Amino acid sequence: TDLRTLAATIKARWICEQAHQQLKEELGLDHFEGRSWKGLHRPALMTMIAYAFLQHRRLAHAGRKKKNQR
Repeated sequence: TDLRTLAATIKARWICEQAHQQLKEELGLDHFEGRSWKGLHRPALMTMIAYAFLQHRRLAHAGRKKKNQR
């Protein structure tokens, strides 16, 4: 594997791990103790929707900061 592919893979994995950590710490996904796929699917889906909303808000806020700095 060439160096660029390896670096891209490592970066993608790090981003996924950070997202998973935020889902657990900030949104409470680690408090779930289900035993079935249906039992996991609903709380996980709601947590991911909340995460997507928060990321959208964070990116919008970061975009406004950049515009104000110019």
